Amino acid sequence: MIANWQRHIRSSPRAQDTASALLLFAVSFPGSLYVAAGSPGPAAPWWTAALLSCVSCTALLFHRDHPRTALALTTAAAVTSAAQGRLLTVLSLGPLMVALYSFALRTEHNTLRRSYALGVAALLMTTELIAGPADRPMDLKTVGPAAWVLIPTALGSAVRLRRAYLDAVRARAEHAERTREEEARRRVAEERLRIARELHDVTAQHLALANAQAGTLAHLLRGQPDQVHKILAGLATTTSAALRELKATVGLLRHEGTEGTEGTVDTQGTEGASSPTAPGLARLAGLTASFRSAGLDVTVSTEGEPRQLTPAADLTAFRIVQEALTNVTKHAAAKTARVRLTYSHDRLTLTVADDGGTVRSAPPTPPLPGGGFGLLGMRERAQSVGGRLRAGPRPGGGFEVRAELPLGETALAIHETALAIQETALAIRPCPGAKPPSPGR
Repeated sequence: MIANWQRHIRSSPRAQDTASALLLFAVSFPGSLYVAAGSPGPAAPWWTAALLSCVSCTALLFHRDHPRTALALTTAAAVTSAAQGRLLTVLSLGPLMVALYSFALRTEHNTLRRSYALGVAALLMTTELIAGPADRPMDLKTVGPAAWVLIPTALGSAVRLRRAYLDAVRARAEHAERTREEEARRRVAEERLRIARELHDVTAQHLALANAQAGTLAHLLRGQPDQVHKILAGLATTTSAALRELKATVGLLRHEGTEGTEGTVDTQGTEGASSPTAPGLARLAGLTASFRSAGLDVTVSTEGEPRQLTPAADLTAFRIVQEALTNVTKHAAAKTARVRLTYSHDRLTLTVADDGGTVRSAPPTPPLPGGGFGLLGMRERAQSVGGRLRAGPRPGGGFEVRAELPLGETALAIHETALAIQETALAIRPCPGAKPPSPGR
C-alpha cells in the first residue's frame, strides 16, 4: 500500500504538491503559534494562525501554473501573522519560502525576480518594525525576515540558470550531431559527384576519341592503307589509357576505410588529389598525340615561366583540355585546335580554341539529366579549385574555352579562406531548441 502511494506521488505533480502542502501545514501551523512577550496588542486566537497557515499551504497547490498568485497569498498571510505580533521564524515562513523558490524558478526576467524578493523582504521588515515588540532585537526584525526571503529566491534563480545551461548544452550537442551527419552526407555526395565525373572523363572522352580514331581508320583503309598501322597503334594506346585510368578511379572505392566514412573524401574539396596516378599537364603531350592520330592537328604553346600547380589544379587543367578537345572532335568539323598555357605570378590561363568549320549534320546526343558533364562539368571543375571558366564562339569563327586557375600558394589561400568561411557559418548558426538564460539588466 505504501509503495503504491509513493509511486502515485512520484508520477503525479498534483499529488506531489498536495503532499508538500500537507507537510508544510504540519510544520508551519505549530511554528506560527509563537508570540513574543511584550507585544503591543493582545495575543490573537490560535485559530487565526491555523487559518493563515491553511491559506498559505493551499496557495502552494497552484504554484506551478500561477506562481505570482501563490506568492501574493503566502506573502499576505506572512504579513498578517507578523502584524498580529507572532514571531517570523523559518517554520512559519515555510510556505512563503517555497512560493518564492517556485516563483524564481519559473520567472524568466531577473529584474522581476529581484523586485518581488526585495519587495516582500521590505514589507515583512516594515511590519516587524511597526507591529513587533519594542524589546525584540533589531536583527530579528530585519536580518532574519530578509534572509529567509532572499535565500530561496537566490536558490531558485541558481537552479533555473543551471537548468537553462544544461538545456543549452544538450541542444548544442544535438545540433552538433545533426551538423556532423549533414556534413558527412554532404561529403559523401561530393565524393560521389567527383567519382562520377572522373568515370565520365575516363570512359566518355576516351571512347569518343577511340570512335574518332576508328572512323579515321575506316577512311584510311580505302585510300591510304599505309597509315593504318599508325592509327591502330594510336587506338590501342587510347584504349589502354582508358582502362588504366578507369582502374585507378575505381580503385579509389577499394581503399581500406572508404566504406561509410567521410574521412576518405579529400578534405580540401579537390578532385583527384588522393589518387597517385591522377593525370596532369605532364601528360599533355600524350593527350595531344592521341588526338592527332584521330585527325585533329593540335598545337600547344606556353607563355611565361611554367610554375608548379597543386595536384587538384593540375588534374583540373588536364581534364579541361581533354574535355575541350573531345568536344571539338565530337561536335565540330574543325581540323586544327590550339592549346595555349599562359603563366602569370598567381594564375594559369588555359585556352583551347579550334579553327571553326561547319557543324556536323547529325546533332550530338544530349547528356543525361543530372550528368554534370560538358561545359557544365568543366565549369564545376574550375570552380572547385578556386578558378573560373568561360566558353563561347570566337569572333573569327570556331569555339574557345578559356579557364583561369590559381597557382600554388594562391590556390591554397583561396581554399583555406573558403573553409574558414564555411566553418564560421556553421559555428554561428543558431542552435534549434536551445533556450539560453535571459540576461539581467
